Parts: sequence; C-alpha cells; structure tokens
Amino acid sequence: MHVLFEEDGAFKTATILTDNEASLQVETASGKRAKIKTANVLLRYREPPPSELLGRADSLAEGIEAEFLWECAGDGEFSFSDFADEYFGGSGHRATPVEASALLLALHSAPVYFHRKGKGRFRKAPPDILAAALAGLEKKRQQALAIERMVGELKKFRLPPEFAPLLSQLLYKPDRNRFETRALEAASADTGLSVPHLLEKCGAIPSAHNYHFQRFLLEHFPRGIVFPDTAIPLLPTALPRANVQAFSIDDAATTEIDDAFSLQPLPGVGWRVGIHIAAPGLGFAPDSPLGEMARERLSTVYMPGNKITMLPATFVERFTLAAGRECPAVSLYLTVTPEFEIVAHETQIDCVPIVANLRHHDIEPLFNEQTLAAGLPEFAFNAELKTLWQLANACEGRRGKPSAMQGNNDYNFSIDGDPADAESCRVDISERKRGSPLDKLVAELMIVANSTWGGLLAEKGVPAIYRVQHGGKVRMTTSPQPHDGLGVAQYAWSSSPLRRYVDLLNQWQLIACLNGAPPYFHAKSDALFAALRDFELTYNAYAEFQRGMERYWCLRWLRQEGVQRIEGVVRRENLVKLDHLPLIQRVNSVPELKPGQRLRLSIESVDYLTLELGCRYVETLDRIEKLAEVPDETLEVVV
Repeated sequence: MHVLFEEDGAFKTATILTDNEASLQVETASGKRAKIKTANVLLRYREPPPSELLGRADSLAEGIEAEFLWECAGDGEFSFSDFADEYFGGSGHRATPVEASALLLALHSAPVYFHRKGKGRFRKAPPDILAAALAGLEKKRQQALAIERMVGELKKFRLPPEFAPLLSQLLYKPDRNRFETRALEAASADTGLSVPHLLEKCGAIPSAHNYHFQRFLLEHFPRGIVFPDTAIPLLPTALPRANVQAFSIDDAATTEIDDAFSLQPLPGVGWRVGIHIAAPGLGFAPDSPLGEMARERLSTVYMPGNKITMLPATFVERFTLAAGRECPAVSLYLTVTPEFEIVAHETQIDCVPIVANLRHHDIEPLFNEQTLAAGLPEFAFNAELKTLWQLANACEGRRGKPSAMQGNNDYNFSIDGDPADAESCRVDISERKRGSPLDKLVAELMIVANSTWGGLLAEKGVPAIYRVQHGGKVRMTTSPQPHDGLGVAQYAWSSSPLRRYVDLLNQWQLIACLNGAPPYFHAKSDALFAALRDFELTYNAYAEFQRGMERYWCLRWLRQEGVQRIEGVVRRENLVKLDHLPLIQRVNSVPELKPGQRLRLSIESVDYLTLELGCRYVETLDRIEKLAEVPDETLEVVV
C-alpha cells in the first residue's frame, strides 16, 4: 500500500512499512525511511508506484482548466477526492489515484479560484472575490507585459514615454513598488550599466552638472530655492555714527560682505582698531519670517559659478558692508599699544561708514611678503594694512599657534557661460597660496573677534554656540570651552552672520547682551540645541556638495584642456594630490612611496556622473615636497 501525503506544504509519495493508528512508518521512492502523521495522509492507493504517481498526475492536471472546475464545483466545502469522483466519472464512479491526484494538484495550483479549508479540502471563491482576484491578476499580467516592453526599449537606449514625468524619482528616490523602477533595474542589470548611465544613454540626463545639482536640491531644498515673498526690513536709523573710515577685504566674487576694519591713531597710546561685523540681527528676530527662512537654510551654499544664499538677495544687499554706504554693524574696538598689545576692548552697535571694498586680486600684487620686505608702494590703505598685519603677527605669536591657513592653497573657479548649460561653459581654475599677509590679517582679527565675543557672552551668562577643539577633534557645543587648535579659551562663530546661521544666532544673543535685554535663546532651550545639531549636519552636507561640484568642474577642466598626463604629490599611501587642482585622487597602481614624493600620472578615464577619475601611475619624479602639517579641520574654523 502506498500513500500520498503533505509535508511542509509539498505533496509526496511513499510506501507504507508500518501502519499505526496515529502515524505511519514509510519509505520514499529514494529509499529514505520516515515517520509521518496519519492526519497528513491525503490518499492511500496501490497503483501506480510512488515514483510515478505525481509525474503522471501532473501531466493530467495540465489539461484541467481552473475556470471550468470553478463552474463545476458546488458552493459548499468539499474534499478533492469526492470532487474527483464527480469530475472524472459522475455518480458511482471512483476516480483513479492518478485522477484524484491530478485534481488535487489542479485545485492546489489555483488559489484564486479555490480557497484551502484544510488538508485536501477546498471551497470555491465567491464570485465577487474571484472577480477582484482575476482583475488583479490581469493587472499584474499587463504590468509584466509593460515591464517587458520598457526593458526592451531601455536596452535599445530609448526612453519609454512613462518615464518622462518620473525621472527625478527614478534617479534619486526610486520606488520599487512602481513597475517603471523594476523595469529600469532589470534593464540596468541586463546592460551592465548603472541606472544613471543607462538613463544618460537614453537621453534622459542631458547634463551631468544638472544631475548632481538636482539631486542636492531634492534632498536639501525639496520646496525649491526661491524665497517666499516677505517684507524686507529697513536699515536701523537710530544708531550712533562711528567716526571711522572702514574697508573690507574679500575675493572678487564675495557679495555677502560680513566684515570690515578700521584704524585710528591714538596719540600717546597707539591705535584704535575696529572690527566691524554686518548686523542683520538688527533687522529681524528669530521667530520672524526671515528668521524662519534663515533657520531652515542654516547657511549659504557655495559652488563654482553659483550659490544659494541663506537670506534673500534683497536683504543681503541691504545689510552687506558695501562701499559708499553707512552700514549697521556690531563693532569690536581694540585699544592697541605701539608694541601691538591689546590692552582694552569694547563692543558697540553703531553705523559704520564703509569707504572701500578691497579685493584680493587688486591688493595682493601690492601687499605681499616681498613688498612688505622691500617697502610697500603707494596705494590706498597701505599704511592701515601694514599696521593691521603687524597686529595680526603679534596676535598669532601670543596664541602660540602658527596661522592655520599656512601651507595650503585656495582655488578659484571662473565659469564662463551659464551653469544651467554647464556643458557649453568654459572653466578656468586659478590657484593662490594661503597664508599670505592679507589672509593672516583677516584670519587673526576674526579669531580676536570670535574669541572676545565668546568670552563676553560666557562672562554675562548668555547662552551661545561655541566651537571647541580637544585632542584634534573639532565640535560644536553650548559650553565655552577652549579651542586647542587656535590657542584660545573660547571661540564662538560670530563674524559671518549674513551667510551662517550659527553666527547670526550668536549675534542675536550678543545684541541682546549689549542692550541689556533678555536673550532670544535661553540656556538648555530646545531651540538652541536643535539649531546646533541641525547646523552641524547641514553645514557638513553643504560642504560635501561644494567639494563634489568642484570635483565636477575639475574633471571638466581636464577634458577641456586635453590633459593626458599630470603631476602630483603623494599625501599618504596611494592618495595623490594633483597639481594645480583641488583634487586628491586614489591611484591603486602607485608603488610604495613616501609622503611628499612627486610623481607623474596618466589620465585614463573621466566619468562626470560618478565623478570618478581613472589615473595610472607613470613614473616617480626626483623632487620631494614638504607637506603642510596643519589639519584640515583647523582650517575650517578660521575662514
């Protein structure tokens, strides 16, 4: 005697060795012996052999139509064996084991038409449920056909019409529940191309620059970058006028001019040095519409050829320290001796006459290490710049730390054309050494302002956001702790309120402190800690995006200039800093060389979508460079 039984959701056959009341000892066709429960037995039979039953039943089941079975079945629950008797012969006929097994397989394989009610027992689906299930199956069938069609089009590098309104989602936030996403993934696997590269070949990504830019906007500016209409406040009119002639020092592209300087002789004492910071904090409060905009963006986003400002351009234009205007400012006045000792300081909110916006490219040819050593030529503000530079050197010496900008380069990207059509633009990349006298002058005076105001807020018990460094790690905190990398007791970013929310927040706190008013942000307030956390995450994300866009334009420059070979210097292991570009590239073919060793590389490939640059080691050069030992994270706090 043989049995057909169910085990782990599968149908199996075996020969009975021992028949007990609750269980059976059986031997399968493969010779394996097992113990099965009697309750799992669906059919006992004598012919055919166990090794043949399911094969013959499966062949017979292929000719049984599920729809016809459903029409034949009654409305109640039934056993497959009883239904087989009726189906294959009618009243008085007993279905053969093969026939009964075939009907069991047909019922089991049609769950849409028949619902299982127990082992070997079924009930046909109600008409409304069946209709809904069949509609669902038809929809899936149509989707499968659509996916097959779309995959075929994509493999021929043609964009299916359904893709056009979904491109952003398919590229940046694919939804695997959509059959367009499944078709794209299948075509990507079949062609061996990544999704972006496949869509590029289909003409869906006409601009790699736009691909990177839109991905950034979708993540960080999902509502777009256009500011909502809001009233722009007027400049304060009741401020005392500072009796100074202030000037700023910035690169040519700077429009958010946050800081300016002034110098006045104090007979018998030395000088009165003014550090003047733009005061947007006088124009609006944190809970105002403008305050909420700044809180949402947290920082200006920089990229070659473009930027996304933290505040509306009309507001920036009103509060920036532009030449020829008298601008509201928070001013730190230092009393400096002829030996460049700072013996006193005071902070005022005043209206500062800005007489000039000096630009690096104009001033550095006249004011540099060589001209300082040989004697400065005549030009506007030459005496003021020299005195402030001498003060900066003295401040650096007192801090006991070398300038954090020394030994690194700045790179300026000039984009000729509309970045919206980046592929038609021409890019020029210029390089300038950091640590120039102008750099040191600005950096050291900003350190003085940020550390002094951080100390003032701490002394008055006014909460603020500080940057601290301990053990080489820079972090942000609400506690006034030392910054070891700068050698100051505390350091609160306050010098760039037009473009960084932390600086603006600290300025609001400083203004309240100077006016004797309650601070906007109280100690341990949720708003203060949330601003700290969100700013740090967002600022880092913006910086990463800026590096990515700079890398894109560097790759464009390499192709534009037809560069086939390029020199560089080993930073560590196989990381190479390419000459005249802000690119650090991993080159696996580089042999074991010491840091500072110069070498020559061959440019093998450029991929604008992945921003990958393929380089191959060519040869080691004789020259060895001494690498700057200043950690990158220290650079960031003084810029």
